[in-house]
Amino acid sequence: MELDQRYIEDCFIKYAKVDTRSDVSSKHVPTTPGQKKLALIVCDDLKKLGFEAWYNEKTAFTIARIPSNTEKNLSSIGFIAHLDTADFNSENVCPIVHPDYDGGDVVLNEDLGIVLSSKEFPDLKKFKGQRLITTDGTTLLGADDKAGVAGLLGAVKYLKEHPDFEHGALYLAFGPDEEIGRGAKRFDETEFPVEFAYTLDNGQPGEIEYETFNAAWAQIEVEGTAVHPGDAYGLMVNATLIANEIVSALPQDEVPEKSKDHEGFILVNEFDATVDHAYLSMIIRDFDTEKFFAKQEFLKELVSKINARYDKPRVTLKFTEQYRNIGDTIKKNPYIVNLAIDSYKRLGFEVKIVPFRGGTDGNFFTQKGIPTPNLFNGGNNFHGQYEYVTTEAMATVSKTILTIVEEHVLQSQSRNMTPLP
Repeated sequence: MELDQRYIEDCFIKYAKVDTRSDVSSKHVPTTPGQKKLALIVCDDLKKLGFEAWYNEKTAFTIARIPSNTEKNLSSIGFIAHLDTADFNSENVCPIVHPDYDGGDVVLNEDLGIVLSSKEFPDLKKFKGQRLITTDGTTLLGADDKAGVAGLLGAVKYLKEHPDFEHGALYLAFGPDEEIGRGAKRFDETEFPVEFAYTLDNGQPGEIEYETFNAAWAQIEVEGTAVHPGDAYGLMVNATLIANEIVSALPQDEVPEKSKDHEGFILVNEFDATVDHAYLSMIIRDFDTEKFFAKQEFLKELVSKINARYDKPRVTLKFTEQYRNIGDTIKKNPYIVNLAIDSYKRLGFEVKIVPFRGGTDGNFFTQKGIPTPNLFNGGNNFHGQYEYVTTEAMATVSKTILTIVEEHVLQSQSRNMTPLP
């Protein structure tokens, strides 16, 4: 299929120039005005293509609907990309196109001596001969996830220009504040009547992520008793020592720096203590749901044992659930992943199933009843000044979306329900 690559590139450059950095300290929806600005731009671009699209002021999502053009009884599919960028300078983004990239170093900013090194970033060589897009070295680029947004626009433009391309109903969602974990929590699923969906966030062609961590936040408060150390015998309760005891009791090998693949961890990410009071903040992560809850039980039992030694409970523990592993839901309907894998194989990709060691918008969509694994957007070096993407990579996103849509039609009579690993 011949895609309008220049349209995809132009969309991306236009979107990249809008400052959409999200702000965790903001109480607004979306958290920054640039996100609404871009949502309205995307909404207008969809309308120019002739599709029904609208912006929801309450959720800050732009939604679009593409009606079915087939008589086959097909369930609707959703595709999702986020508009915000990460916590890195995003003011005055200056995308630079390097046509027919030669595979070597790229001078981003000669005055500041900023170079995108092919030695430091060897994956660059894979994109030799393509139209490489970078920053000027002073900002991020925003390929996370504006490459996904542009790829999705390229796909639906193809549908508009090829009315004979058979497809079921499609819904598109472009949302805010993914980088700070807020946007999808507010999403109104009644606007998105799909059986399942895919996010287009990070990663390379052939990769699919249908498992994420289960995630919780643990907060521990320790109440001490501070008295003069000269008179402390039998009276002082040192909150700092109790907090140290808790940290020392944690599994020493179940930490981020010693875990990979499907291994979970407990991370102490804040420790503030005096004799009188101590505060601990921890995040708990595990793909395995039983192990995830076992980690919480371990902390509960530890706190209980410590409290039993004192005249009154000195330690309090509070858990806040953040998100759940989408794999538990998706494995019940393997067609969602198999559809993407079958499409990847048709495109000649090497399939790579990746456990996502974090959470995505897909976690919250899945919790709302829309099973949502993640595909890819083709960019690299996200969240920093060395971020890059190629026009061809974004066109591959478009082609993948269209192939999934086409494969969904082909499997309308017999779905691939092979169990997932």
